[in-house]
Amino acid sequence: MSKSIGLAQIIRQDDASSTGVWGVYTLQSAFQPIFSFADGKLTATAYEGLIRPSRQGEPVPPGVFFANVDGADRLQIETLTRTLHLLNAAAFLPTDAAIFINFDPSVFTDASIAELALRDMRHVLNEAGIDPRRVVCEVTEKKPASEEALFGFVSALKANGFRIAVDDFGSDESDIKRIRNLKPDIVKFDAHWISRLMESGAGFALLKEMVANFEDKGIRTVFEGLEQSWQLQLAERSGASMVQGYVLALPEIVPANFSIYSGQENASGRDIAAAAPHPEPAHVPQARAQRPGRSFGKRTYS
Repeated sequence: MSKSIGLAQIIRQDDASSTGVWGVYTLQSAFQPIFSFADGKLTATAYEGLIRPSRQGEPVPPGVFFANVDGADRLQIETLTRTLHLLNAAAFLPTDAAIFINFDPSVFTDASIAELALRDMRHVLNEAGIDPRRVVCEVTEKKPASEEALFGFVSALKANGFRIAVDDFGSDESDIKRIRNLKPDIVKFDAHWISRLMESGAGFALLKEMVANFEDKGIRTVFEGLEQSWQLQLAERSGASMVQGYVLALPEIVPANFSIYSGQENASGRDIAAAAPHPEPAHVPQARAQRPGRSFGKRTYS
């Protein structure tokens, strides 16, 4: 039988996974691999935690679930989802993989909330046996309720060994000003934005320049939301450190065997050419109208 652990809303299942309960919803963790380039190979070196809600056994789109969460409850949901991801990461992810978890800056209204969030993180990491240096805290694109509280929280996270990522760079709130203020270790480029830049030679040149500027400052870059092989190849040519998207791997709900992505079962890693079996021409691709296919939308979940 399942038994309750830690927070009242978290249940440990017989298969070693942890699930959450929020009203009529059951919450599960899914993880999507993030791959690093090395010598023409792709190996999963990190995983992003994503919530998968369901109601009476039927999946509910994450965006629909979060839209139904009352604003006053958002902080509790943030804590619950982070806790689920960390507990499930400890149970299922390779022990050397980084763990990306999202932080909504709109919930940080004052310093006390930041202090509470940090305390909860320490408690969960201690229970899960995870080194804080494995955890990458993604600051999502939302507008902060208090910039002072957010900056203080990020500083405290860094002081405690966590790494910081700015998510959706190029969207409304994740701009260069946020990069200067937060001084992240990693920048994740907005999927729609990079797709548009990749459509022209001038745009791709600008993309390469931005990647180079970040890398020169010691900031690693992630291209997320990649769905097609030509995007993957251009991501490698741009100099991006890491890539993420459906062209490589879908998010998988725990329990799942994630070691197949990490090289533990495939020591040579994944060949970029194999991941993109129908390569585009060597030049920058032409307009989207000549390349049918859906684009990967922005995430609306944590």
